[in-house]
Amino acid sequence: MIALLKKEIRSFLSSLIGYVVIAVFLMLVGLFMWVFPGDFNVLDSGFASLGPLFTLAPWVFMFLIPAVTMRLFSEEKRTGTIELLFTRPLTDFQIILSKYFAGLVLVLFALIPTLVFVFTVYMLGNPVGNLDTGGTWGSYIGLFFLGAGYVSIGVFASSISTNQIVAFLVSALLCFFMYQGFEAITSFELMGEFDQFFLSLGIAEHYKSMSRGLIDTRDVVYFVVLITFFTVMTKLALASRKW
Repeated sequence: MIALLKKEIRSFLSSLIGYVVIAVFLMLVGLFMWVFPGDFNVLDSGFASLGPLFTLAPWVFMFLIPAVTMRLFSEEKRTGTIELLFTRPLTDFQIILSKYFAGLVLVLFALIPTLVFVFTVYMLGNPVGNLDTGGTWGSYIGLFFLGAGYVSIGVFASSISTNQIVAFLVSALLCFFMYQGFEAITSFELMGEFDQFFLSLGIAEHYKSMSRGLIDTRDVVYFVVLITFFTVMTKLALASRKW
């Protein structure tokens, strides 16, 4: 499993896609935070806050993570190497988790350079260091879990299609629905006392909760269940090749 994980990571880093994804993420967030005028611009707001980073990142990840994961299984299926892959002395779950963790490592690589933004905002504070560190690290943990959830959705989408573009579109739509869809449904207030339940099914509710700096066990359990659900769905999708 470790060998396959290393192979997938090398595959990301030996091609342009890994570097492009990281660069695009940092560039988009950086431009909105420091260059483009508006509500997200830290210098315009006058507050030493990393709120813009944690507001923008889920939306940027919504498109970049599907771009990373779209090839994981769809390319193997298109080229016919997937049967060779499953002849290895590994279980289906080990193969799935190898690809999943490879995608997750790339997400981590994208997040690490944003610590420069943390240092910059920390130094811009008046006085220096006037930054909500608890909320910042809670937001980072929440963003990591959100990225982990997106990767599980992307791996699933890649497993159901031989076309990378289709896998990308399915993954992006599922990520959007899981992040914003349940909140949109409950905004109509059609379900009465069940509105809060439906709201809790969405990623945004739990991500926002963690972004306040309070790591609630319920939020962690939610993301673990979400990742497990899509991992099992990926296993079922791949098992269908034998039917």
